[in-house]
Amino acid sequence: MGSGKTAFTKGIAEGLGIFNTITSPTFTLICEYEGKIPLFHMDLYRLNDVSEFEMAGGRDLIYSNGISVIEWAEKLTDYFPDNTIKINIEIEENGSRKITIYELSS
Repeated sequence: MGSGKTAFTKGIAEGLGIFNTITSPTFTLICEYEGKIPLFHMDLYRLNDVSEFEMAGGRDLIYSNGISVIEWAEKLTDYFPDNTIKINIEIEENGSRKITIYELSS
């Protein structure tokens, strides 16, 4: 919590030409934004069961022609397409952020 996931998503949105207010979709599960490429911002923190994600159309969105940013994605490890990139954001003791980016193995 508070590591900068939504701030990171704001940067991605700006790069896609999306200048809407980007907020964490904690209570809505999925927020959709239109830009050069659609952006689907998902927050799975409150997800109780994978079926909730499927009923919200999440699986279809991550396999669409948009970009999906998924917070708390460890709840869905079996769902990711081959071109998935994982970004880990950690808060360091001094308050700075350590960002690690890597591709998931297929």
